[in-house]
Amino acid sequence: MAMEPKIAQRAPYVKDEKPGEYHWCACGQSQNQPYCDGSHQRLNTGLSPIRVELKEAKKVAWCGCKRSSHKPFCDGTHARLPK
Repeated sequence: MAMEPKIAQRAPYVKDEKPGEYHWCACGQSQNQPYCDGSHQRLNTGLSPIRVELKEAKKVAWCGCKRSSHKPFCDGTHARLPK
């Protein structure tokens, strides 16, 4: 059974990204947020990163709370989390 993801931060990670492949950390344990560093395997979280392919350069708001309904992108859920 998968663990509940750790809230990495209560705001999105807004980044200017280049075209390419990215792996968004779904477990919240990565030391390289918002990207996966393999912590999910080491800690046996039962969660896997989400692979994203960007075709063009653009600003991306990656979910930091790991609770978005539109993972891996921020949908504002962090604003509704209990303190």
